[in-house]
Amino acid sequence: MTEPDPLYDEWPQRVDVVVVGGGTAGIVAAKTAARFGVDVVLIERERTGGDCLWTGCVPSKALIAAASAAASARYSHRFGVDSGTPRVDFPRVMEHVHGSIAHIAPIDSPEALTADGVIVVHGDAVFTGPNSLTVNSRPLHFGQAILATGARPSVPPIDGLGSVDYLTSDTLWNLKSLPERLLVIGAGTIGCEMAQAFARLGSNVTLVGRAATILPKEDDTASSVVDAALREDGVTVLTSTSIVEIGADSARTDSGLRVEFDQVLIAVGRTPRTDSLGLDAADVDVDERGYVVVDDHLATSNPHIRAAGDLTGHPQFTHTAGMHGSLAASNAVLGLPRSIDKTGAPRVTFTDPEIASVGIDIKAARRIAGLRLQTLQHEYVDRAVTEGETGGSTTLVLDRKHRIVGACVVGPRAGETIGELVLAVKLGVRTRDVAGASHPYPTYNDGPWNAAIADVRTQLDSPLAARAFGTLAQVRTAWVRRRQAKA
Repeated sequence: MTEPDPLYDEWPQRVDVVVVGGGTAGIVAAKTAARFGVDVVLIERERTGGDCLWTGCVPSKALIAAASAAASARYSHRFGVDSGTPRVDFPRVMEHVHGSIAHIAPIDSPEALTADGVIVVHGDAVFTGPNSLTVNSRPLHFGQAILATGARPSVPPIDGLGSVDYLTSDTLWNLKSLPERLLVIGAGTIGCEMAQAFARLGSNVTLVGRAATILPKEDDTASSVVDAALREDGVTVLTSTSIVEIGADSARTDSGLRVEFDQVLIAVGRTPRTDSLGLDAADVDVDERGYVVVDDHLATSNPHIRAAGDLTGHPQFTHTAGMHGSLAASNAVLGLPRSIDKTGAPRVTFTDPEIASVGIDIKAARRIAGLRLQTLQHEYVDRAVTEGETGGSTTLVLDRKHRIVGACVVGPRAGETIGELVLAVKLGVRTRDVAGASHPYPTYNDGPWNAAIADVRTQLDSPLAARAFGTLAQVRTAWVRRRQAKA
């Protein structure tokens, strides 16, 4: 007989707060609730840490780092440094990937949660009523519950796909050898990031997307920069294209084109993990896609249950999930009316170059009266010039009062550059505020700074401002001349 695991088996039949799901949203929610001094149980089916740690942010960025190292060697001749074609040891690349996971995993471990006062239970949660559920058939009653089960990769209904051992962002990290020919279906963020990474590591990659452009959520100008970069890295990019049939080693597009492959990666979006929770018994409504319906306070149709993270249908980012977890827990435990931030979650596509956006995006801004765009091409950013990366741009979305209500940065380290603009959007900062703050030189932050300066200059060049400053200058000059004449 197996001895009880104190992390999983010693838990009460009633608890103040139960959190279902041990990813980012669930971990933050559980820790937040425990800090308020209530009893908290977190239920996790597999392993704490969630998709971000095990199959998302961490492994993908570790793989991209390895791919970037290969690209640096391949393109070093641009700077007068000859190094030739790099030799990629794919098993060692994957050792680096899994080593990165192992380094971060203890932070999100059951032991760390237990140290913070959270009881961790391993198993499947199924709701049996508005205030009750079972975990592996054992009953648990709760005062408040927070749903945080996240989402899983979606699989499209392609003829023949079921007979192929295809990859998703969940299973990609089990690869033992580098695919010689990789077909990536889906040209969103995950598809583009992985297509470029594997191409740089040496795979022959074909990227297929149904939309007219890759990264269809981004402005066409931004996505075109990444499109060109992917093609330069050797990726065959097929847009306005669908895969209609898949065989053992080739796929057929809707135009009749045959694409040969050794591996297929499906990256067409994500589906909420809500179908096995018994939400009907809990009186929790979901929409037609399976997402939990929540209000601005993350409350569901059951006043005792809140939801946080990817299963809400809100932007599926780790940082969004973390903010959700904190808000849902404080609202549940303290009865607060805190609302989600509607200024727009920042997003980053970690291709090379990166695309980072926040607030009102460029596409929407073009359709909204009273908004305008201030764009600075990175050929005027000195750091970009020194690194030979002048193809990017910084665009500020401005309202009538010259407040920054949105932004998009395309270029190296755009994910870091966007941080200043996230704060600007959040606080309603005007371009004059950004322009008036000294920025270190030379950095890629010169993009937002110089874009703000350019907007301030347009204000100063207006006829009214020009007359006012001209009059002031004349008065001041006349006064100085009089003083000098008297001296």
